[in-house]
This record gives sequence, C-alpha cells and structure tokens, in this order.
Amino acid sequence: MELLRKLSEAPGIPGREEAVRTLCREALHGYAEHVEVDRLGNVVARAPGQAPKVAVAAHMDEIGFLVSHVDAEKGFLRLEPVGGFDPRTLIAARVDVHARDGALPGLIGSKPVHILTEEEKKKPIKIAELFVDLGLPGDNVKERVCVGDPVTMRQSFLEVGDLVSGKALDDRLGLYVGLEAMRRLGEHQADVYFVGTVQEEVGLRGARTSAFAIAPDIAVALDSTLACDVPGVQAHEQITALGKGVAIKVKDSASISHPGLVRFLVDLAEKRDIPYQMEILPRGGTDAGAMQLAREGAAVVTLSVPTRYVHSVVEAAHRKDIQAAIDLLVAFLETCPEANLQL
Repeated sequence: MELLRKLSEAPGIPGREEAVRTLCREALHGYAEHVEVDRLGNVVARAPGQAPKVAVAAHMDEIGFLVSHVDAEKGFLRLEPVGGFDPRTLIAARVDVHARDGALPGLIGSKPVHILTEEEKKKPIKIAELFVDLGLPGDNVKERVCVGDPVTMRQSFLEVGDLVSGKALDDRLGLYVGLEAMRRLGEHQADVYFVGTVQEEVGLRGARTSAFAIAPDIAVALDSTLACDVPGVQAHEQITALGKGVAIKVKDSASISHPGLVRFLVDLAEKRDIPYQMEILPRGGTDAGAMQLAREGAAVVTLSVPTRYVHSVVEAAHRKDIQAAIDLLVAFLETCPEANLQL
C-alpha cells in the first residue's frame, strides 16, 4: 500500500498533475516498453501485443482549488473550485497552497457560528464564503502567493481497520489498480495501453485526447464509485457496498458499458473466484464516457472500487475490493481476445 499512500498524498488538481505524473512514470519503469507524456499531460504506457488494442485509463487529477484573490492587507485567500466539492466537508479543514517557493499550509476559515444570525444558520454553506488563512502578514502572502496557485486538501493516508482512507482516492485508487496490473501482467496477446489521464474532474479531457491518439478497440476505465452502505441509506440507494468486491459498471451518466464486456467480466470473475458486484450509478461518470466516443468508437466498460465518503478528505475503500479490482483487471488483459464484442 506504500504506492497508494504516495499517490493519495501527492497534490494534483486538474491541469496540475505533475507530482502524480512523476509517481506514475516511476512505478511503470521496467514494466512497460514505452512510457511517454503527451501534449496534454497524460502518461501513456504500452505493453505491446497483437490484438485487440486495449486502453486502460485512470485519472490522475483530484478535486481542488485555485487561488482567485489575495487580500494584500490581511493575507486571506479566496478560492475558485476546480471540480465538485460539497462545501459541508470543507469547514475547518487544512489545505496546502502550492506557491512558487513551495507548499504553504493553510486553514479553511469561515464566519464563527457564535456570531451567525438565525437566518444565516439556515442557509447552506457556499464556497464563496470560505477563505484560507496562512497565518502570515498580508505583505508576505502577497509576495509569495499568486492568483492561479493550486490549492489541495491536506490529509495523510491512513489504514482504518480493513479500510484505507485519505484524500484523492478518487481516483488514485484507479491509478493504483492500473499500475499494479501493469506490473503483474503476464503473457498477453492484447496490445495494452495504460493511460494516467488529466483533467477528468472537469470534463474527461485527457481521456478524450489520449483515446483519439490510441484508437482502441476496447477501453477500460478505472475509477472509484459510491459505496453508500452507511446508516440512513436504504438498500436500493447504496449503489455498492464495501468488502463485496470490485464493481462492474453497467451504466452511469457518461457511458453505457458494452454488454459483451460486462458478460465477459462477470464470467471471468466467477471462473477465477474474484468477488464482484454490479454497479449502476445514477449520477456521475468516468473516462469511459470520452473513450467510448473516440474516432469510430470503442467498446467500453468501467471497473470501479467501491468508496465511502467520495469527494471528501476521508474517502475510504476496503483492501479486499482493491485486490479484487487488480485481480480482475489482470485476468481481463490476459484473456480479453476471447471476449465477444458482437452486438
């Protein structure tokens, strides 16, 4: 889990994935014949084969912020979100402001509850009302921080019982699964490309350009998905549950998985005794949505790692589900020429 820890704790908002990109390139060294970075910043690694051409994608970016304003007098910072945060998860959190001379720790502040009016207490929190306190004089902050500097949540990776928890497990979990699969891949006939994509959280952008260049026959997105198996959520609303295996996606807002690939993965999981569960996600999407539409189109499917508390700094996943995702992906890449893609 050391690689997953490094991936989780690395900063990488959309468009500023360089630290995560470095970790991916290091992890792929010696396990892929070609490792390149394209113009948009995607990491593209190839394990050559004959056919079919398979692209496996996991996004490197995490939701975060850009500095939108620097208060020159008092030093407080205002934030522009890059990706979808629930503002309720941000109160009293810690951040890193990635300035030119290094990361500065900061605190997300808000108006104290003690002085809120009754009317203000009833209103939902808005990101525009929050600010970052660096604990430094205004002139010092003005010298060191610029509008446009990235801001990421500050949170250490933690093992909690059978779970792992941290920031950015969406989608450093997918990256970890893909990297481990590339490192464990045995004999295979498929021509395999692994892509660490950029800017997924703001529109599946890296997946769109990389899939256009690769032109895959089959594309597999690796991502986290909602595990709402918590108090107060009815069974039919839970999407997935922790500890019950990798999720094979049927549908989300961005893509409908190829039925032949879904059937093949289910049969393969049962044959190999790999725990799995089926997933339909009513809102949200993955890189599969962009790869499905590349050039003439690709047969796509998503393998998901069930995750609680998505888009917060305490995202949590079960070790068994992570292992199941790795095992099923490796098995798929080694046998996917046998999949029936006829509709």
